[in-house]
Amino acid sequence: MPADTRIADRIEIADLVTRFALLLDEKRWEDAATVFAEDVTVHSPRGGELRGIDQVIDFMRRGEVEGERTQHTTTDLLVDVGGDQASASANSTVYYYHDGEAPHFTGGLRQHLTATRTPDGWRLREVSIKPAWTREN
Repeated sequence: MPADTRIADRIEIADLVTRFALLLDEKRWEDAATVFAEDVTVHSPRGGELRGIDQVIDFMRRGEVEGERTQHTTTDLLVDVGGDQASASANSTVYYYHDGEAPHFTGGLRQHLTATRTPDGWRLREVSIKPAWTREN
């Protein structure tokens, strides 16, 4: 695979991880298909194992708390592309807050992701979220 293709894939996957964070922060569940593959599997401490985009969307909707917002910051992204599959890992800090107020809860997460190339671009096929720490503010 040419170097310019590998670089373009890495950039697109980095953008995919950012779009995932923004999807969560902006609660744009209707845009989930721009981030997730139809057969996505998500492993999270709060949701257990979720299979399929519809189950993931339903879980995200049920997790909404009236008036609460989040800000996901993602760092230390590592991407390894192998053809039409890629693995990635990242750290995230998630701030939970109400508009105009300081965060009332903060959590550090470790994410492990598998992405797949689809006709519509890269999509997350598997997401594993592991909490590292939490802090009540």
